[in-house]
Parts: sequence; C-alpha cells; structure tokens
Amino acid sequence: MDIRSRQDIENVINLFYDKIKTDKTLSFFFTEVIQVDWPKHLIAMADFWENVLFFTGDYEGNPLETHKGIYQKQKTELVHFERWLKIFYQTIDKHYKGANAEKMKTHAKGIASVMQEQLKKGNV
Repeated sequence: MDIRSRQDIENVINLFYDKIKTDKTLSFFFTEVIQVDWPKHLIAMADFWENVLFFTGDYEGNPLETHKGIYQKQKTELVHFERWLKIFYQTIDKHYKGANAEKMKTHAKGIASVMQEQLKKGNV
C-alpha cells in the first residue's frame, strides 16, 4: 500500500524517529547537540512531508537553515547522511510501496545531496 494520507506520513515519521532515537550514529544529535522538543519536531516533520507529497502548504520552515545551526554545533559528515537515508529508506520500504513512497525517498536523497553540497561550499 502506498502513502495516501497524513496518518500514513505520521506513521513513517514516528517509526523513523523511533529508530533514530536509539541509533548509535545519529541519536546524539538529538540528545547532546540539540535538545529536541519531540512532539513539536514530529508535527513539523509530518507537515513538511505532507506538503512535499500533497502540496498542503502547511510547512513554513527552512530545513537548510535549521540544519545550519546544528552543523555549527556539531559537523555532519557523509556517514551521518548515509545512515539517515538508510534508516529512512528501510522505514518506508518496510511499510509502504508506491509512487508517494518513492517520492519521499527521492526527495530525502535530494535534501541530503543539497545539504552535503552546501557543506562542501561552506554555505552552512
């Protein structure tokens, strides 16, 4: 079944971040580098992905700018992006198949590529 609703997106986001919270490579970003307000973060991520998939217009943030602040506290390396994508893909693939699932993965890869490129240029 494909991702067809806000509820499906929230399911992906919740499952994904449950894995991130215990991941040796990434969890420290959320516990030591920044103190995440999980309810607020999960809603923002659901808003972001709902806008990506269904063009709701409900997300007003700037992911690159947000991650700039994180990068200034703790540099994000290629290994972090690769691990993030691996967990994100695994989460989607385990529960969903279809055009929107693929769109989420493609968009996530694009975000990671842009952020990495900006890091190389020193723009973050």
